[in-house]
Amino acid sequence: MKITCFFLVPGLVLLAASRLLAQQTFPLYSGTIPDSKPSEVQETSITLANGGVRISNVVQPNLTAFLPAPGTANGTAVIICPGGGYTRLSIDSEGYDVAKRLNEMGVTAFVLKYRLPNDQSQPDKTMAPLLDAQQALRLVRQQAAKYSLNPERIGLVGFSAGGHLAAWAGTQFAKPVGPNPGPVSVRPAFLVLMYPVISFSDSLRHPGSRDNLLGKTPTGGQVRQYSNELQVTTQTPPTFLVHAQDDKTVPVNNSIVFYQACLRHGVPAEMHLYPHGGHGFGLHNKTTKDDWTEHLKNWLDANGWLTK
Repeated sequence: MKITCFFLVPGLVLLAASRLLAQQTFPLYSGTIPDSKPSEVQETSITLANGGVRISNVVQPNLTAFLPAPGTANGTAVIICPGGGYTRLSIDSEGYDVAKRLNEMGVTAFVLKYRLPNDQSQPDKTMAPLLDAQQALRLVRQQAAKYSLNPERIGLVGFSAGGHLAAWAGTQFAKPVGPNPGPVSVRPAFLVLMYPVISFSDSLRHPGSRDNLLGKTPTGGQVRQYSNELQVTTQTPPTFLVHAQDDKTVPVNNSIVFYQACLRHGVPAEMHLYPHGGHGFGLHNKTTKDDWTEHLKNWLDANGWLTK
């Protein structure tokens, strides 16, 4: 009789378990999804020639967890909101790739596949993205023990329109949206805003983001409500901003007016502006050898978020 023996090396077991957990994707909502209605809308995913992945028509929002290597996690987590003008999600370059870089800093990362505004599948398309961002914060806090996280050290990272969503969640958390929000805080500990859409004013708006979220004829009240620089208070979380001066898609003044609002209200903020780089450069601004993620690492460290 042939007997096969298997010897388990503890470190390898932990690594294998970590990888399994890191690849876990789980739904935002365990039951009925708020602000949703039956429709024929179906999620679509396309892979570009350069390998990039774009997701549209999200109906079932979810989170994908990326965990640091065993023994390196520091208890801080981020929820990443990819950009795409509120019409698609650049889920790889502004999601998965960023999560892996944050893992190298010991930060646990969750990529948020949030619903994009859609009249066919949502009774109120102007609220669906914020509902999902707030639920993501709530859910990660509720699962903090599972991932060995400090529930007071969960931040939001947002790119482009995802930056609008992150800033939106970071300025309007006092009154959570949706039915029965519960007692769990939806205030992020900090914000990282990458070439963000901030303002919906006529002079600063990214037309696609505003039109997709509010329609082509928003009221003056809606424009003010969704212009995040006007919603900053003393309770707005510390903020880190990055933008390029030659951004022709989202004017650099979006970041500048948010930074100025932080200054007026005494909110700690750090901003890095590049003369070149355009829009959507993700992890790497190819016009410079400077690495904005190193500045982010220093900022996180200076605020104690990289300390175990």
